[in-house]
Amino acid sequence: MKQSEIFSRAQKNFPKDEEANNARLLIRAGFINKEMAGVYSLLPLGLRVIKNIEQIIREEMEAMGGREMLMSVMHPKENWDKTGRWGSFDALYRVKARDGKEFALGPTHEEIVVPLMKKFIESYKDLPVYVYQIQNKLRDEPRAKSGLLRGREFLMKDFYSFHSSEDDLDEFYKKMMEAYSRLFGKIGLSTMIVEASGGTFCKYSHEFQVLSDVGEDTIFYCDRIDSGKPCLFAQNKELADKKGGSPCPKCDHPIKVASGIEVGNIFKLGTNFSLPFDLSYKDKSGKERNVFMGCYGIGITRVMGAIVETLSDKDGLVWPESVSPFKVHLLELEGASAENIYQVLLKRGVEVLYDDRRISAGEKFAEADMVGIPYRVVISPKTGDKVELKERAGKDVRLIDFNELVAILTKTR
Repeated sequence: MKQSEIFSRAQKNFPKDEEANNARLLIRAGFINKEMAGVYSLLPLGLRVIKNIEQIIREEMEAMGGREMLMSVMHPKENWDKTGRWGSFDALYRVKARDGKEFALGPTHEEIVVPLMKKFIESYKDLPVYVYQIQNKLRDEPRAKSGLLRGREFLMKDFYSFHSSEDDLDEFYKKMMEAYSRLFGKIGLSTMIVEASGGTFCKYSHEFQVLSDVGEDTIFYCDRIDSGKPCLFAQNKELADKKGGSPCPKCDHPIKVASGIEVGNIFKLGTNFSLPFDLSYKDKSGKERNVFMGCYGIGITRVMGAIVETLSDKDGLVWPESVSPFKVHLLELEGASAENIYQVLLKRGVEVLYDDRRISAGEKFAEADMVGIPYRVVISPKTGDKVELKERAGKDVRLIDFNELVAILTKTR
């Protein structure tokens, strides 16, 4: 893509009406636009990042047997009345139509997916069932001050599993925990699995936390590694009865305290939602049995914000190659032409952002750092028949020939 053809552009200064570092950097680099507190539009560069994150998630969810669907944003009030959450869900947007009927704008989708599954689950032969969606959620969030980390409108993946027994749910839950750890690694985030309260649904749940000073959650954890094996004790503040420095209940090593950004969570819902909607199945003997459920969420826009908060540097964004909007940022400086190289790279399947604009070299270099694409390639009169290559996360600048450049950019990591 040629940079001259993108309508959005980087800004010289940070936005004055934004406090959160993740949103400040993304707005300045031209990835998102702030519409109001907690509400952002994705611009072309930002949307490419989100689509790459989605693709990694989709691959893992499909591998787990999930079938993608898209549920309605508008929810009937009577569904929320059945679960008792119409009056108890504080962040619920409640809307009244002109005919007087009330409905909710979906913050989560248990009230839609369970009655939907009643139409398709009748027998034990119909189970298990795995469905997921990627969709915008709407929550009347009172603390929308953390950019993409806590929004009123945000993109989320929610996956629901339906089982014939609690044992089957437990087995799938463990597999999903492994899948989450795997996909966050592919995205480029180092996550910690943290035991958390399950609220009214279950005894406990598990959160996937990225340690960060800007995180709103407090994590008590053990960092001991014995014979190459980590202790793995970690609990959210809402569940933990420990203090920093107190002995770990697993190994007696002193517990540490840190802040974390929750990017995903998994719950064993059991029969908490199947009972209100009478979601059941007939077993082999023809007896009616309750369906057991699990839910597994990932905040996709929050993942984007967490990447920015944890991987950016003083010069701007630093994208992992797996989610970057492009693989290489090609800079054409005055007196040279990079058109031929651009076309060859495209034919080789390399995603290129080609800065063909007539602006100064200093502006191009500064903006390339701000945008944060993994590789920067410079073509100028000084490079001659070679090209200048620099990795965004590194400091070394190399002069290499074009064949070597192609080999580097087409290899898989």
